[in-house]
Amino acid sequence: MASLAIQQISKIFPNGHKALDDITIDVASGEFLTLLGPSGCGKTTLLKAIAGFHSVLRGRFLIDGKDVTALPPEQRDTAMCFQSYALFPHMTVAENILFGPKQSRLGKAECDARLAVALRQVDLAPHVAKLPSALSGGQQQRVALARAMAMRPGIILFDEPLSNLDARLREQVRYEIRSLQAEYGFTALYVTHDRAEALAMSDRIAVLNNGRIEQIGVPSDIYDKPKNCFVANFIGIANILEANFIRQVGESTWRAHTGIGEMDISSRIAPLAPSHYICWRPEDAEVLINNNVSQANVFTATVTAQAFQGNVTDVLIRSRDGAPYRIQTRKPLAIGSTLSLRLDPSNFSILEAIK
Repeated sequence: MASLAIQQISKIFPNGHKALDDITIDVASGEFLTLLGPSGCGKTTLLKAIAGFHSVLRGRFLIDGKDVTALPPEQRDTAMCFQSYALFPHMTVAENILFGPKQSRLGKAECDARLAVALRQVDLAPHVAKLPSALSGGQQQRVALARAMAMRPGIILFDEPLSNLDARLREQVRYEIRSLQAEYGFTALYVTHDRAEALAMSDRIAVLNNGRIEQIGVPSDIYDKPKNCFVANFIGIANILEANFIRQVGESTWRAHTGIGEMDISSRIAPLAPSHYICWRPEDAEVLINNNVSQANVFTATVTAQAFQGNVTDVLIRSRDGAPYRIQTRKPLAIGSTLSLRLDPSNFSILEAIK
């Protein structure tokens, strides 16, 4: 395993597009860090720059304290798992796994030992003599992972490795990757646009947008306390509205006028301006049985649509401000019915100020 320091990295393509804009991240040895963002945000460009496949305009990469910015890919102590697997179709599973070690001119005994370990790690021993065309998508992905691990790199770079798998297999393989990373301790940088993958697999998540980092944190903080509207919307379903703060009513609680009524909002950080965007998640709303609207942080809304999802029902409601919001319940509700809902002050996140 190895640490990685990404320091003030900027990248501009020949057409003038600024793909990376002053990216700085410190990745601890043995950490699983996910780069999350929409298509075109710069996450794969950053991954390929770390690997040495892209040059950068400014900044540097340090692996275990050593500046590798000018080194070719084979000298960077990294290995990459590509989105397309990039297996050699004319080579067997064993030959694909050992391609890197043989290119490094390791001896036969060492290659055989690494092959045996890699096959055991990814449970592919029965398929060792097969060509990639004879394997399922999940098996091909495990070959790509075994090939990377056989190089014994300090850092493995994953470029959306599960995007070609169906939903059920994707869930299975993501747990396999995380389990292997935890067991063998390699440092992992994982690129995805799938927020479920990011939340399930990561020690930390870096959310990228337009070549810049919007927020870095542990999954629970990224989800529960997003810093701005982009992160709130991208990491999950968010009900976003405007809040005009009136006064402080507690050590870390402020009262605000909002479209759903007057609300108390708790926050570790005080509002920086009189007006901010705020958000709450659909699962945060408590449906009150007795329609008691005299409680604090209670508002009324009308059910306009719903979709049964098995474990929950997604419900679309419309509040007195006329705006649509989403909540989740265990049981379907009657379309057209009026609900009383309560939000705990801690359920709100204060986002960016309204200019």
